[in-house]
Amino acid sequence: MRVHSLELDQFRNYAALRFSPPGGACVFIGENAQGKSNLLEALALLSTGKSFRAAREADLIRDGAPAAEVKAQVQTRHGTAQTACIISRVGEGARKKFFRDGRGISYGQFIGGVAAVTFMPLDLQLVGGPAALRRRLLNASLSQSNRAYYRDLAAYAGVLAQKNAMLRASSAPERELLATYNEQLAESGARIAGARAAYVRKLAAEAGAVHARWVGAAPEFIASYRPMPAYPSEAPDAIANTLRAALAAAAPIETKRRVSLVGPHRDDLALTLGGRSLARFGSQGQQRTAVLALKAAEYALLHAAAGEPPILLLDDVLSELDAARRHAFLSSLDGFDQAFITATELPDLPSGVIGSVVEIRAGMLLTPSLRPA
Repeated sequence: MRVHSLELDQFRNYAALRFSPPGGACVFIGENAQGKSNLLEALALLSTGKSFRAAREADLIRDGAPAAEVKAQVQTRHGTAQTACIISRVGEGARKKFFRDGRGISYGQFIGGVAAVTFMPLDLQLVGGPAALRRRLLNASLSQSNRAYYRDLAAYAGVLAQKNAMLRASSAPERELLATYNEQLAESGARIAGARAAYVRKLAAEAGAVHARWVGAAPEFIASYRPMPAYPSEAPDAIANTLRAALAAAAPIETKRRVSLVGPHRDDLALTLGGRSLARFGSQGQQRTAVLALKAAEYALLHAAAGEPPILLLDDVLSELDAARRHAFLSSLDGFDQAFITATELPDLPSGVIGSVVEIRAGMLLTPSLRPA
């Protein structure tokens, strides 16, 4: 998969940009706040339909502009397609519209059209950070490769928001409405949990194998799914029935605390090394090696699901790694077609990786130069 052209209009600090990215590793270098991460954010937007860092979507629009557009021509194994996202100001917020080959499409049709794996410094907290980071890893990967998963996730999030609003509004919520919400959460939640369980088995096997290649078979790195609640089996009916029972049992405490406490929005990944919790007992080096193994595994699984290498987006993360881990990670990505890397200084890429260096100053791209193999 390759991006042949990228166009930005009124996006972040770019009034207008027309860029034809090279293949291989494209390294954007420059001082902070020049617009390097904005380019990766635009590329990620064309993959997931969302920013990986903006708290407000209106922040994606250049100051004073009514709307922003991100557009690219992308080559996939199915052919060449033009994909675009327009973000328009609406009051204090923003609204997005998605397009493929000039035709408006839904977000559900848009996501996954451009397969990409994003890696940023926050991801280095996957081991010791909150469970939300690990759920985001699962959701980002599964939503790109499985549109049914995204639909279930969106349906679940919508019902969960309604349920939580009801719980916050009253200390005695309507029982029938609560039961209706719980049934809907059990149905979509069971499909989410089943998909996650299957994905985590593959992720764990791939990450464990990558980790073993880097540091040896012992101590063994294991990632395991920790759903809330735990399920007796992965049969869809067993998951749904267990979730129904757990939601019913949790109703009194949820009513008291006025928040939903049971379901896939509380799931987690347990990460262990040699049978011990990595978050509690792992050194910083061990934790970072595990994170790199997880991201390499995410890349490999999306590669397999898409039938071609996804685009790789590395946002100022290589500078956070020592030379050995940087080389091990990049060398494990099995011949990526195209990678976009941001850095304040030119990183030391593995031997054999051909890259182009593009300097960025105040939203302006300077002439790229080729880095030899």
